Amino acid sequence: MPATEETDMSFQAYLDNIETKTGKTPRELLGLAAARGLDTPGVKAGAIVDWLKADFDLGRGHAMALVHVIKNGPKIPGKHVGTTGTHRDGSDTLWLDGKATRPA
Repeated sequence: MPATEETDMSFQAYLDNIETKTGKTPRELLGLAAARGLDTPGVKAGAIVDWLKADFDLGRGHAMALVHVIKNGPKIPGKHVGTTGTHRDGSDTLWLDGKATRPA
């Protein structure tokens, strides 16, 4: 499958694509979620997915990547780090401040 399909992207690539589509960094979206009260413990993922679809036309896969960040912060499970499989990443910490400012 090509890397552009949702089934074969790193976690960071999901966030980068969200930024491309929305024009907002993940950190900016976290702020918007907080302003709507979507970052509180009792909020269900579906409410966040619905908001991201309505306001930014994000699909479920991309929205769920942001749900993870809203609910758990920028850390991801180590099982995705340094692997060659689906959702692989080079680090266990996601960059939230935009593609243009990510360290090399």
